[in-house]
Amino acid sequence: MTEERIYEMLDEVFQDVFDDEDIHVEPETTANDIEDWDSLEHINLVVAVENKFGIKFNMGEVVEMKNVGEMVHTILARVNG
Repeated sequence: MTEERIYEMLDEVFQDVFDDEDIHVEPETTANDIEDWDSLEHINLVVAVENKFGIKFNMGEVVEMKNVGEMVHTILARVNG
């Protein structure tokens, strides 16, 4: 799976979780960039991403992800690993 495809799939997940079709994530995207991204929605987002990609993040990975780019690298390692 390519990085580009992961970003396309993440756009879908973010748009669904935050109910906003205008969201398009980039490597630098953080919770500060999306209005409704709070701690509860973060949990919903992580679960939705795990379901979309058929993976499970461990707690350390979730804590270490500071932006969408880091999430993409973790997903890449899992699905291509």
